[in-house]
Amino acid sequence: MSLTMAVTCQGHGDFCLDLACEIPATGVTAIYGRSGSGKSTLLDCIAGLRNPDAGKISYGDNDWFNGGKPTPPWERRIGYVFQDTRLFPHLTVQGNLDYAGKRAMGPCPMPKDELVSTLGLANLLSQTPDTLSAGQKQRVAIGRALLSAPRLLLLDEPLANLDQQASRECLALLQQLAQGLDLPMLYVSHDIEEVSQLADHLLLLEDGKLQDQGSMLEMSTRLDSRLAREEQAAAILLGEIEAQDNAFSLTQISVEGETLFVNHLDQPLGSQRRLRIPARDVSICLAKPEDSSILNILPVTIQEIETCHSARLLLRLALGEQHLLARITRKSAERLELQVGDKVFAQIKSVALLSEAEDRQ
Repeated sequence: MSLTMAVTCQGHGDFCLDLACEIPATGVTAIYGRSGSGKSTLLDCIAGLRNPDAGKISYGDNDWFNGGKPTPPWERRIGYVFQDTRLFPHLTVQGNLDYAGKRAMGPCPMPKDELVSTLGLANLLSQTPDTLSAGQKQRVAIGRALLSAPRLLLLDEPLANLDQQASRECLALLQQLAQGLDLPMLYVSHDIEEVSQLADHLLLLEDGKLQDQGSMLEMSTRLDSRLAREEQAAAILLGEIEAQDNAFSLTQISVEGETLFVNHLDQPLGSQRRLRIPARDVSICLAKPEDSSILNILPVTIQEIETCHSARLLLRLALGEQHLLARITRKSAERLELQVGDKVFAQIKSVALLSEAEDRQ
């Protein structure tokens, strides 16, 4: 099953959302783009809060919009988490949750008591929204959306109004829910580091048009993707905790048979981890250095070299079936006479663990 759409929706001024795409109804799909690119307009069309001027929206065998009478929002069984939470101010936390539960048109994806515990709301049930912090309000909003028994969950920049600590906590909860629930999610953001931590699939929007889409892991290292042209370009790797180096408070993560060291993680062996490696923090050596302070040095093969005339260029490096990016000066690339197919070593200055704060080695 998938969410299929081909819509045209006129916005303010000259803006027009005009795109056609198919979104898998599994995992987390991030809708990424700058402010004004049409992300929220797209979500509103999917939710039925706004009708396109023309086109079609269907979810599996259900036509939600097809030129005729659109399916009302409440019949689409969509949970929507807004940036500003939109909790009912006259109801307690318990009342907000009960409101959704009483109107649910199917089973909740998680038992209510378990959801309340997971979101850390047990001690807040008697409070009203005006007494809550921004992070607490957002957790209530997520709980209310899930208790409505959605078939699809939409999240429109849910971390935008949170401080760093609350954002980190909320993101960790969303990761936990994404992994534990069989519920597709559409996640809107203009922060690529945030998207990298959560998304399985990625849609790139610009000026109301679909620029590109694909797997998050693949898109993050494609040199022809807009992501690669951004200053914060980074590769995402999947690894598994293979050992604990307690003597030095480090954890060893295996990626494609190679080992990466990160700050100690209190997690069991075999746990899967997603790593973010910024292109700016990867350098190239023709031979493996034996006297470097950098711990993470991996054998890679140059798969692609960006063609450009600027001071710096990008390399796409194969590490087994996965890939790294390295941003180096064009002069260095010429001095080392780098060619596609060369077997070299990637020195990694930093590794970001995508459910924790960044760890630097």
